[in-house]
Amino acid sequence: MNTWLSLLIDLLIICLFLGGISLFYRPKEARTGNLMAAGAISAAFLAVLLRNPFQEPLIIIIAVALGAGAGWLVARAVNMIQIPAMVAFQHGAGGIAAFLISYVELTRAASVPTQVVGEVSGFLGLILGAATFSGSMVASGKLANYLNQKPINLRGHSLWLLGLALVIVLVALITVLSGNPARTYLLIALIGLSIVLGVVFSIRIGGADMPILISFLNATAGLAAAFCGIIIQNRLLVACGATVAASGSILTHIMCKAINRGLTKVFVGIQPQGKPKPQDLFFEPPAEGEVQAQPAKTKPSSEDGFSRAVRAAGEAAKVIIIPGYGMALAQAQFKVVELAQKLESMGKDVRFAIHPVAGRMPGHMNVLLAEAEVDYEKLVEMDDINPEFKEVDLALVVGACDVVNPAAIDSEGTPISGMPVLMAHEAKTVVVCNLDEKPGYSGVENPLYKMDKTVTLFGDAGATVEKLLAGLQAGEI
Repeated sequence: MNTWLSLLIDLLIICLFLGGISLFYRPKEARTGNLMAAGAISAAFLAVLLRNPFQEPLIIIIAVALGAGAGWLVARAVNMIQIPAMVAFQHGAGGIAAFLISYVELTRAASVPTQVVGEVSGFLGLILGAATFSGSMVASGKLANYLNQKPINLRGHSLWLLGLALVIVLVALITVLSGNPARTYLLIALIGLSIVLGVVFSIRIGGADMPILISFLNATAGLAAAFCGIIIQNRLLVACGATVAASGSILTHIMCKAINRGLTKVFVGIQPQGKPKPQDLFFEPPAEGEVQAQPAKTKPSSEDGFSRAVRAAGEAAKVIIIPGYGMALAQAQFKVVELAQKLESMGKDVRFAIHPVAGRMPGHMNVLLAEAEVDYEKLVEMDDINPEFKEVDLALVVGACDVVNPAAIDSEGTPISGMPVLMAHEAKTVVVCNLDEKPGYSGVENPLYKMDKTVTLFGDAGATVEKLLAGLQAGEI
């Protein structure tokens, strides 16, 4: 194919891909953007096949069919609450593809000379891809509740990470100087070490920081893909991988800003204090105030509590609904939107307050509410809605804890100290529809539950919201 024509096609594909991504920012056009980006990836796939002769088309057909079939089945089976785990799993799939391609190209490089830039990119793609794969599997396992979602700190965790990184660099240098078959075994060892690095890196990230970990792994998966593009000399892969890496990095920065913590502090975590006990020779005990915090003493749910909540909703002129991960667990988004529509039909101003890290992935609450077909104009970001809470008659908290915890403002030395939160405690009345009185993933007791203005309705959020809706419909004001 003519070089200039090939370049023009690549530019058109890249422009289509970037154009699709640019639409993600506007929710009403996000679906169109997703289709555009998918179309660009499909076009890039076809372009690669047409430009590179292959001898076994049947193998390619079978691989494409198996991959497409598996993706279709998974997409059909996964519900909205499982989306964060699936996203993490997909990042891992990108990582494994990157390190496998790098492995093949680096083993060939021993007999077919390659440029220094290409070989270095291959090693980086292999290391990043393998670490992204294992780290994403850990994240996916935590999000799917197959693994403990609490942070796990190895004794001398940072030293383990530093030691692994140094060993990986040393093995990579030895591999560069080796030829086959030694290079093959060294590359396998490098993959294994990188996989261990990804696991050690990810296990000390708790559920509350999962949005940041997912964004970061998105960036590393894109970076690994871009390095793969360099070693196989594919500018489409370089461009798409670099775009994903850049967008993931930006999103990671946004997530860190949302909790007012630097990336290093998120990944290092809060280290436990004091002498370890004999039984803690391998794993460190949980940090004080993190997973051993005592639950808040709260007012139990009762029919009087429901009556107060229904009365407050009926008398309120301005209502702000605050969704959290508990809403996702209960799959209560449809009932929550139905309640919001009922309140609006009664002439009330109803909006949703969205905290950037509510849920287990960036935009988790937005996705859930979009599934329930809420008017996107009613979703308001934290910085925009916080000044309005003082004028709000009712703040309805559905499955959220840490993101509405005023202890983040008033207390020091806790995992959420200094984290910007939704100012629900400033509303005239607060109704909390949470499963129980236990603290959120931070383990920090929530004083909002003990305020006189707060009505706590414990139990499944879907059932609780449905009972509130029934009360309003019955005119129990």
